[in-house]
Amino acid sequence: MTRRPKIKDIAERLGVSPATVSRALADTGLVAEPTLSRIREAASALNYRPNVSARNLRTRRSMAVLLVVRDIGNPFYLDVVKGVEAAARAAGYAVLMGNAENDPERETEYFDMLRDGHADGMILMTGSLPSTPDFRRHLSPDLPVVVALEMIEGVGFPHVQIDNEAAARQAVEHLVGLGHRRIAHVCGPVPEEMSVRRREGYRAAMQAAGLPIPEGYEQRGDYLLQSGRDACRRLLALPEPPTAIFLANDEMAFGAIHELRRMGRDVPGDVSVVGFDDLYLSEAFFPPLTTVAQPRAEIGRRAMGMLLDMLSGGPAPHDPVILPTTLKVRGTTAAPKIS
Repeated sequence: MTRRPKIKDIAERLGVSPATVSRALADTGLVAEPTLSRIREAASALNYRPNVSARNLRTRRSMAVLLVVRDIGNPFYLDVVKGVEAAARAAGYAVLMGNAENDPERETEYFDMLRDGHADGMILMTGSLPSTPDFRRHLSPDLPVVVALEMIEGVGFPHVQIDNEAAARQAVEHLVGLGHRRIAHVCGPVPEEMSVRRREGYRAAMQAAGLPIPEGYEQRGDYLLQSGRDACRRLLALPEPPTAIFLANDEMAFGAIHELRRMGRDVPGDVSVVGFDDLYLSEAFFPPLTTVAQPRAEIGRRAMGMLLDMLSGGPAPHDPVILPTTLKVRGTTAAPKIS
């Protein structure tokens, strides 16, 4: 079996010290050209790979971060994971996936993994935290945790997010601009903060347009397809059903459109539909879904960058990083038949 190349092999080959090789391969910025390039070329020629176990023993770090999402089966997270993984890999970190499934016990286990050193930091993408007294007693804002996309108030963790209220308001204003007056909303799982903010954006746009929100026009969902179908069925059963529906995510919007078709309604001829997220399927859907696009990959990169700064000893930001959204107007919205 061929012996694994070591730092001293590169040092002997180039006539430099092992410390110089170590600093160059760690990209510390302390090794100047052309020595830096010579060391990297020699490492590549020798097929050198760092001994992660030995490094972790020296630094007392796992060189892994936890990315915890509410449902790993949701395609919404794909671009976020890509952004996190790209930034983590460039810094020498591995990404461990955690699937919370809205289970407080699972979320507690992931925080225990962080406290026990199985991961150096966490990017959290669930909309809430376990409310058990034991969990809250051990929860500290000093933990290296960044909340991405979701909003969790009162915990002191830094956030990378969008302006959910403004984005929702823009979506409803688009429907108002088309001439719709009977506009309903299917929100996410209230009282989670993100769901509340999107609902507030809907309400603000309706109020600004001087439009009432009749009883039953606000339906509660859970971000899953079936809840979109169920909410749509309840909306169409109202004495005056809406001519447009704004749903708090694309998956529920897909469910609503399926239900509208099942009931013989045309989209957008009879009912216009707007989603939120711009999943990769949204443009391929027929008709293509009008929706709010979030910069998910950039959110992942920024969250990982923020976490790396914290792991390097930098202070946790007090103010959230807020990234812009874009309303993608496609084929599921049109002027109502009767205004």
